[in-house]
Amino acid sequence: MKKFLFGILLTVTVILLYKQCTYQPTVVIKESSALIQEQLKNVSKLVVTEGHFSEVFNYENSKKILGDYLTADKRAIVVVNAKVSIAYDLSELKYKMDKATKTLQILSIPEHEISISPDLEYYDLQDDFLNSFEAEDYNTIKESVNKSLLENVEKSNLVSNAQNRLISELSKFYILTNSLGWKLEYKGEQLKAEDDFEKLLL
Repeated sequence: MKKFLFGILLTVTVILLYKQCTYQPTVVIKESSALIQEQLKNVSKLVVTEGHFSEVFNYENSKKILGDYLTADKRAIVVVNAKVSIAYDLSELKYKMDKATKTLQILSIPEHEISISPDLEYYDLQDDFLNSFEAEDYNTIKESVNKSLLENVEKSNLVSNAQNRLISELSKFYILTNSLGWKLEYKGEQLKAEDDFEKLLL
């Protein structure tokens, strides 16, 4: 009886050991092109850099009354505090995938978009009965402020900071394609290093 039980125990042990040795876990391997498309989808977002600008404007307007004999003047000091954001909408990124040659071609990168939200405060408003402040004056001031702010933003390091963030996002494509044995091209040139985007974009 003991020999019988020992035989059963030995048989069960051998079966369990055999199953353990021959067990192969199920591994799901995504196709490389699917991984690249997933990465492209993940970075299809706005890359935003924000900053603040403060300026003081002097607004003056003169209206001639009776030719050159009399003028009616109005003026104001305008203090501007503006929140500025620069964004790249990467959902607008255009690309082409060639599975045969394992090449990801980036065809075009969207231009940056500048958004300005100014807060205007008016001080020392002076006007004349014959040349008083009207809605048109406030619109003119706002347009002038936006134009000046836009010029200053373009000259500032905010644009280059946003571009650096864009390059950081695009570099992820090189890391992924390179690790999967794919080539990455932009403007007809193959990128061979992670910082090649910087050379091509600047």
